[in-house]
Amino acid sequence: MDKQRLGETLRPYLMIAPAMAGIFLFVLYPVVFLGYLSLYDYNLMNKAKSKFIGFDNFAEIFSREDFYKSLSNTVFYTAGVVILTLLLSLLLAVWLGKKSKFNVFVQAGIFTPHVVSIVSIALVWLWMMEPNLGFLNYVLKAFGLPTSEWLQSSKSALMSVILVSVWQGIGYYVLILVAALQSISPSIYEAAALDNASKLRTFWKITLPMISPQLFFILVIMTIGSFKVFDTVKVMTGGGPNNATNTLVYYIYENRTTNIGYASATGVVLMAIIALLTFVYFRLLSRKVHYQ
Repeated sequence: MDKQRLGETLRPYLMIAPAMAGIFLFVLYPVVFLGYLSLYDYNLMNKAKSKFIGFDNFAEIFSREDFYKSLSNTVFYTAGVVILTLLLSLLLAVWLGKKSKFNVFVQAGIFTPHVVSIVSIALVWLWMMEPNLGFLNYVLKAFGLPTSEWLQSSKSALMSVILVSVWQGIGYYVLILVAALQSISPSIYEAAALDNASKLRTFWKITLPMISPQLFFILVIMTIGSFKVFDTVKVMTGGGPNNATNTLVYYIYENRTTNIGYASATGVVLMAIIALLTFVYFRLLSRKVHYQ
């Protein structure tokens, strides 16, 4: 009897043990080791030459202009991607909210870029944005509009990367919002129509509150993902021109060989920024989310 009770007590822990082992090996341990490396002047070739320097790496981070440049680029990129994707996803979801064969076809077309490798997409856009032979400038010339340097100019490079990121990810978020809109009971809209509520007031007072959990989820996920952008920058610009697209993760990547301790400290700072933003989101916005 005691063995049976012991087995029932241990069973839940045994069932979650593989998942907990994975979390420890691939999440907790790397985070702890990252913090450990950030406190050292670490030599990858000869660990014996590594020395403990405390918070010197962090002091160096906040004294370097290139870090603040990368941070400002990342903040601008994140703000652009999050705002544009949220607005466009919401507009497209409202448009595609009604069930029809045409809308299903459009949804599939919008979602397709999300399942394609971002490297492939970046290479295609890299060709389209070529200033002399690219498709985009060809279209602009055809309509008599001024052309752009796109990725070759420090003024437009970051906006060009934002454009590619929004185009690639928007389909996923549109499908989430379409599913949320279709789950709203029609009787709620019928009641609003009986009260002679305008379409704008219905959207503001009914639709937005009803899909607020999905909007909040998208906001948090996109903010975290945008702060960690790397592959698009690596393929399209390499952080240039003149560090105009050098984001924090790419900044860490550039410093990985010369000073692994400094790169690790930058990773800790990035992790702290994302944690702080997530906390602020939950602190300020979670109460405004309407859960059915």
